[in-house]
Amino acid sequence: MAKTSSKEEKLQGICDFLESEVSYYDWVGFYFKNGNKNELKLAQFTGEETEHTIIPFGKGICGQVALSNENFVVQDVSQQDNYISCGWKVKSEIVIPIFVDGENIGQIDIDSHTANTFTKEDEQLLEYVCKKVAAIL
Repeated sequence: MAKTSSKEEKLQGICDFLESEVSYYDWVGFYFKNGNKNELKLAQFTGEETEHTIIPFGKGICGQVALSNENFVVQDVSQQDNYISCGWKVKSEIVIPIFVDGENIGQIDIDSHTANTFTKEDEQLLEYVCKKVAAIL
């Protein structure tokens, strides 16, 4: 990615790269805190369109991560009570928070059409990605 790229272009590039390089990353996107509101707003993403452009804190996996400040790995979304369905194809989801100066300002959200697919290595990779993203924000 060129240094002259905007933050948005860099984030889109990360989404595109992850989705193309990891076969089971079927939807990759970033959600960020929406100003002073207790909600997340969809930013850049790669994959099928989603109606979930605004997610209240506490709702769904992303909303829970906004409150817990912790990684959330769901190996089978059908077994999760507080889950916002993004489509019948989604079988598992991983959400990793992004911290800037100790504050949870957003997250990377990845959906897979395969159940039980995410590993500790995925979690470590995405934590690394989130640290790099924090540096460009």
